[in-house]
Amino acid sequence: MPPEYRARIEAGRPQLEAMARDRYGLELNVGPFGINSRPALVGAKFAEAQGVGEAYHDAVFRAYWQEAKNIEDLEVLAELATAVNLNRDEFLAALNDPQYQTAMLADVQQAFQYGLSGVPALVYNNKYLVSGAQPYELLAEVAEKASDEE
Repeated sequence: MPPEYRARIEAGRPQLEAMARDRYGLELNVGPFGINSRPALVGAKFAEAQGVGEAYHDAVFRAYWQEAKNIEDLEVLAELATAVNLNRDEFLAALNDPQYQTAMLADVQQAFQYGLSGVPALVYNNKYLVSGAQPYELLAEVAEKASDEE
């Protein structure tokens, strides 16, 4: 990771923490910086296929952003998977399954096509990009505008 990119993220962290606290009542306790989140992303594809994608997503986000867990660690991911009623062994096997890896890579490729290089980022109607931690009001405004155009 380029040092200037890391510095920019670290410089924005106080604002992110203040927004989480002031707007949403959340205290951030962020996990390690610069980790490889791809195993968690592959796990998300498996969880989606099993019908618990949203629960897994929430568990991984809470683990990283509020519990300072290392979501690169396969044991951490396996614990999160079992907490959302996924079979541990099937989940761990899925992390090496080409089907789920290909699906994850397709998502990564789509993100690059949108010009995304970090999170959070939301794309509405394949047209509107909202990048960075933004207030709820802005997200609602963009969602409404995108919905009006459908």
